[in-house]
Amino acid sequence: MTDSTGDAPARRSAETTRAAILRSARDRFAAHGYERTTIRAVAADAQIDPSMVMRYFGSKEQLFDAALTVDLHLPDLSAVPPAELPELMVRHFLHRWEHAPADDALLMLLRSGVTNEKAAARLHEVFARQVAPALVAAVGPQAAARAGGVVAAQLLGVAVTRYLLRLPGVVALEPEQLVAALAPAIAATLGITPKSG
Repeated sequence: MTDSTGDAPARRSAETTRAAILRSARDRFAAHGYERTTIRAVAADAQIDPSMVMRYFGSKEQLFDAALTVDLHLPDLSAVPPAELPELMVRHFLHRWEHAPADDALLMLLRSGVTNEKAAARLHEVFARQVAPALVAAVGPQAAARAGGVVAAQLLGVAVTRYLLRLPGVVALEPEQLVAALAPAIAATLGITPKSG
């Protein structure tokens, strides 16, 4: 096979091929979720044979795992006064979601987690490993253990309704309105007095 100049096309390195597969997979998982994404479609987007996807990743599940490295980029909360924590967390997550690229791994997990148990488990793992320790550092282990799951539900609820389901009443809110509505709820969940505004 030759390109338009008549020369044989340059062969991709293994690293380049792997990166192209992951990029295509992230786009597909972000747009269609786990269930509707196929190895054949990922391969077509990456302009390679489907067998190459299997060669590099073994299965659709392994490809999904590789495509979903999620870093929430939470700041160190240990020095944050408890009264300021709810607002800081809401602002952090809103900023992350408002400026997320189309192939954002966290949004991919949210979209896929609704129908796929593996994606839901991965989402739980991300919050358990990143949000829970941040809450422990800020409010102590007892409050974090008691309320961490509900805080995650509150934050993820905004993401699902605003960015995936796009409920008009939630989409219409300005970020500051969401902060004003959600921060007191998170403060109540954690049992702390929120910052007075």
